[in-house]
Formats: sequence, C-alpha cells, structure tokens
Amino acid sequence: MSNPAVGGVVGPLVARSQHIVDLPDSLLALLPESDAPIHDGLAWVHNGDGLVGWGRAAEIEVTGPGRFDEAQLWWDTVTSSAVVRDDVDLPGSGLIAFGSFAFADHTEATSTLIVPEVVVGRRGDAAWVTVIGTGLSGAPPLTTHDCGSVATSPTFSDGSVDGITWQGLVAEAVERIGRGDLDKVVLARDLVATSPEPIDVRAPLSRLADEYPSCWTFHVDGFFGATPEMLVRLERGLVTSRVLAGTIRRTGDDVHDLALAGSLARSSKDLEEHEYAVRSVADALSPHCSSMNVPEAPFVLHLPNVMHLATDVTGVLKGEAGALTLAAALHPSAAVGGTPTDAAVRLIDSLEGLDRGRYAGPVGWIGAHGDGEWGIGLRSAQIDPDGTTVRLFAGCGIVADSSPADELAESDAKLIPIRDALTPR
Repeated sequence: MSNPAVGGVVGPLVARSQHIVDLPDSLLALLPESDAPIHDGLAWVHNGDGLVGWGRAAEIEVTGPGRFDEAQLWWDTVTSSAVVRDDVDLPGSGLIAFGSFAFADHTEATSTLIVPEVVVGRRGDAAWVTVIGTGLSGAPPLTTHDCGSVATSPTFSDGSVDGITWQGLVAEAVERIGRGDLDKVVLARDLVATSPEPIDVRAPLSRLADEYPSCWTFHVDGFFGATPEMLVRLERGLVTSRVLAGTIRRTGDDVHDLALAGSLARSSKDLEEHEYAVRSVADALSPHCSSMNVPEAPFVLHLPNVMHLATDVTGVLKGEAGALTLAAALHPSAAVGGTPTDAAVRLIDSLEGLDRGRYAGPVGWIGAHGDGEWGIGLRSAQIDPDGTTVRLFAGCGIVADSSPADELAESDAKLIPIRDALTPR
C-alpha cells in the first residue's frame, strides 16, 4: 500500500542549494515552531553537523513487505524528473528526502520518505540551504528559535508487558536457543510516557544532541531518538556500516568503567553476540561490494550511559545500488533481529508481544544520486498522533548464556536517554 502524494507533487520538483554562513551552534535551533501535535521538523544531526528540514514538498507512505521497493521506485521517479542546481556538491546538498521505515513486514505502522521544502545542512566548515518546490524560489531568512524545555514530567508506565513478564520471555528465548532452534534473538520491550500536554519534540531532541553528540539524533514524523548505530552510509562509492552488539552499563566512575570496558571486550557471551551481528552485515553487503574490510576484533564504544562492542565494516560499491537499497538488504541485521534471521524474526513475532512500529527500522536520509545515511532506529520513541503519548523502546540480544535479570537491567540502561530527554532537568 502506498500513498505517493501525501505532500502533493504537482509537477517536477526544483531544488537549489547555496552556501551560507553564520549558522548557530545547534542546527536544531533553526527548526521553526509548530502548532501541530507532532512537529513536522526533520532532523539528522551528529557532532553538530548534519541536516534539518521543514515543510513538505513531497511525501510517500508505504507499508508491507514491499515498502522499501515502493519507496525506492517513488524516489527514482521523483529524482528522474527533478531539476537540481547544486552549488555546494556535498553529501546532503541538492535534492534529498528524510525517511523512516517500519521494522516488520506485517505491521500497521507506516514507513515514509519526506522531501522537505527547506533543508539546512552543515559539514565541517561548509554550510548550505536547499529550497525545494515546484518552482525556483529564493532561500528564506533563517532565524533561530528557542527549542524550549520539557516543563512537566510525564507519567511512565509498562507497555505491552511488565519487567517480570519480559524476563520470562527472555528465559523462553534462552530455552529455544539451547534447543538449537536459533543462535541469537533480539527481544524488545516498551514503556509508555503520558504527558499532560502535547510534547514539542524539539526540546527532547536538543537534549539528546547535547548529551549524546556522538550519536545520530533524528526526528521523522514523530519518531525520534539518538542512535549509536549506523546501518549504512554510502558516500561516493564508499560503503560503511557500524555494528553494535554487546553492551555493559556505565557507573560514572572512570576507573571502574575502564575495568568494565576490559571485561566487555573479553566477555564470551558479548563477543558471541557481536560476531553474529558483524557476520550478518558482511554477508548482506558482500553482493554489493567489490572489496570489503571486516576487522577481526571489535573496539569498545563509550557512550555516556553504556558501552558497546563496535565494529566498522567498510566496502567499495559495485553496481548502482543506492543507500536505501543497501539499507533494505541489511535489514534486519542480527543486531536487531537475530541469527538465523528468518528464525529470529519468527520468534520475535510469536514471543515479543508488541508491535515495534519503526523501532529498530532504518531511519535517515537519501540524496538524488543514491548517497545517504541510514541509522538503526534505536534509543528511540514514537509520539502518538495526539502528541501527549510517547512509546519508548529498548532491545537486547539474547544468546545461550543470557541472564533474564541482566538483560532487563541492560534494557533499563538503554531506555535512560529517552526517559531523561522527556523529563525536566
């Protein structure tokens, strides 16, 4: 199912990108105020660089197993007729679309590509504005806005299952793995935050960007978060994927955390989980790459609340596949699904007890020539249409040695970024 003209493409799109100067430190401060329950601003920010956008020049919503192919076909149609004048010629300039895709093939949650009317980007010392529409127009004046703050604490409650029940699901998964049904499965849980008034997503976004600058802070159609995991980046023929699997919670004591990082790097359980994830990414990318580099051992990625085992897989693109095609080939990786993929997804469907929506699906952007960045929608939440209810998600990789209590604690740690972002300082 698709709705290719939600944003109304009247004719071929025209895009113009121009260099600009004097951007604020935070790109998110450029997002204008909105009266809509779900803010229509779009964001993809990392270490101060990235893209923000607003308005709707064109949009498509898709569902079902063919959602990636439908979206790609629509994007090919849009770009083939577009007129683009790009004076910047950097990744993210020119005609682009932001996107967010549902995790499961069979879900009521939609997936979307959105072409904004205005995009502002920054990459190192370069900054630009892109205006997109059905006719050529000048760049609008760019003004900064107060992103505000969360004024009232929401009420948090259990989502689909409570913590005790979820531990039982983990125990069931461990039993299935012990029987040889599969090697690894990722089980997710959700929390529900209820606010007395609609949430202006710019406030939690700004906090996430401030506190987790090394993550990719994103917002597309009410789905927001700060993901540490790059599913795939395609930049002028170079393919990159950051794999995270294996997690330990930080204590705030630097000396103790250093010791914990060492134990994580030696943990047979976490190394096993990580190996499955790296192998799944390498296997999925290999048909699309003429050469690949897969490091033999992971490094430890330090984030403010947790540490992960991480591996950066790189390759050289062969053929004409774009970033969205590569993201579709990779999804779901073992980091968010399991190993073998088909068996893990079946177990998730039968055991997990929740609809993930866009959680753990690809989120990011794509350019007119196929370059783009797609993260995995982790450390994330979905704002309901009324603007006052938010579903928070976290997941854990379950293998033969997993402990239900430890996995519950890990999931609690992964929920901290969004919980904190929704709570007054």
